[in-house]
Amino acid sequence: MDEIEPRLRALMLAGLAGEAEPYRRLLDQLSGLLRAYYGRRCPPGVDAEDLVQETLIAVHTRRATYDAGQPFTAWAYAIARYKLIDALRRGRAHLRAPVEAAEALFVAPGADAAMAGRDLERVMADLPARTRSLIRDVKLTGLSTREAAEKYGMTESAVKVAVHRGLKALGARYGGSDVDED
Repeated sequence: MDEIEPRLRALMLAGLAGEAEPYRRLLDQLSGLLRAYYGRRCPPGVDAEDLVQETLIAVHTRRATYDAGQPFTAWAYAIARYKLIDALRRGRAHLRAPVEAAEALFVAPGADAAMAGRDLERVMADLPARTRSLIRDVKLTGLSTREAAEKYGMTESAVKVAVHRGLKALGARYGGSDVDED
């Protein structure tokens, strides 16, 4: 997955810039990845090739929604996942697989982290820029409040208050009630 992401992302960006040949290569390469993705996940009665075509059409029609700052594969696989869910709902099919094949049911390593990172950026988008940075640095990166205070020219207390208020705002908006006081 690591070597695929930069290549597909570059092709997508070239396609968004209006270059037809890179965009055609993107769709060709993506179709192969989607066939493998659906081949492992489609139960009997769900046509994987139809899903590949539906996903390619969705990628094409929604290409303007792609955020160039985010991983392309996470965006494309999210579309693929929703297309599969829609197909399962339409056919009232249920995804079943033997326990031995459970690993094949999941997105490639790294894609989940990329999707989670993208979701986190969307969730925090409404927070002020400095609050977002403080939350990232203190809660995700692991900077101490002292290090964050030095980095942003704030007092440690101000860092703690800003992080707390930011997390509290997120909790209020997304239904969480417990906010870590540290």
